[in-house]
Amino acid sequence: MAPPRPMSFARLMNTRPVAVALYLAIMGVIVWGSYVGAQNMGYNWQWYQVPKYLFTFTEDGFQFGEIMVGLKTSVVLSVSAFVLAVVIGLVVALLRLSGLVVGSAVAVGFLELIRNIPLLVLLYLFYYVLGPIFGLDRWAASILTLAVFHGALVSEIFRAAINAVPQGQWEAAASIGMSRAQAYRWIILPQSVRFMLPPLTGEMVHLIKSSAIVSVIAVAELTTVGRNIISETFMSFEIWFTVAAVYLVVTLILSIGVSRLEKRFATNQ
Repeated sequence: MAPPRPMSFARLMNTRPVAVALYLAIMGVIVWGSYVGAQNMGYNWQWYQVPKYLFTFTEDGFQFGEIMVGLKTSVVLSVSAFVLAVVIGLVVALLRLSGLVVGSAVAVGFLELIRNIPLLVLLYLFYYVLGPIFGLDRWAASILTLAVFHGALVSEIFRAAINAVPQGQWEAAASIGMSRAQAYRWIILPQSVRFMLPPLTGEMVHLIKSSAIVSVIAVAELTTVGRNIISETFMSFEIWFTVAAVYLVVTLILSIGVSRLEKRFATNQ
């Protein structure tokens, strides 16, 4: 019986214990570096004040703090923008795959335009240029900006997932008399979901992090709330670490939830 082959370095690094240890080591270095830098600046740590910005207990009972209220706004903003981005992405992907010259040209033009405009510039265009014309407030401009920007990226995810479905499925749908629309609805799109889920998860996480940019037009989301608290208390390190931790928790919960959904979907195949 041959002796077991030694584990390669790449395989060892991909094991869960090593990955967790490496992550904790990196986070430890970041925290230690920040602490040393703050000490050299003579910074006065005030971590004891942070909990009141997360939650408080008053005469009326439990109350969410400013950071949690900002988180709620960020989540609502991100979910609204993502739903609209999925709709935009699906429409653009179907136009590009339609085989129509006009449809493909419109889809490609939209993609090239949006992908080559920085997100911050796009936000300014929606709020300062299109806002006064169409009566868009800060909230509507923020949702539309995120939805259009990420809709262009989502459309490529949809296109790749649809193209990943074997060509034989199209032929089978045509052989039983299905129209193209019926084939999409009943055959192609359901089968493409398993190809869409992983990249869509990444795009949702990307969108949640991108939502912080709307703080430049004073939308009261998590980053804006953090900046306001810092301007009042000068607790830069404590608040930004807390805000970063809140973003991390939200994205981790999302990733874990979708991973379980992927496993359940794969089991049902």
